Amino acid sequence: MKSTAGHDKGDLVVIAGFENEKVMVCDGKHRRLDKPKYKNPKHLQATEMFLEPDSMATDKMLRKTLNKIANPGG
Repeated sequence: MKSTAGHDKGDLVVIAGFENEKVMVCDGKHRRLDKPKYKNPKHLQATEMFLEPDSMATDKMLRKTLNKIANPGG
């Protein structure tokens, strides 16, 4: 997912869960897996990417995976 509003606007994030009408998102750096950010789903843009659960087992792995997606050439 790509954030379209807030301090993380333009950043890639992954959905860590759902609570009530909010989505819990993480990026492994500013929002770690153990403390996700609650966002309104309206402020997220869907991407065609799907991450395997083992590619986001730790914050470091999640950061590395999102960095590869954001910067495919380098």
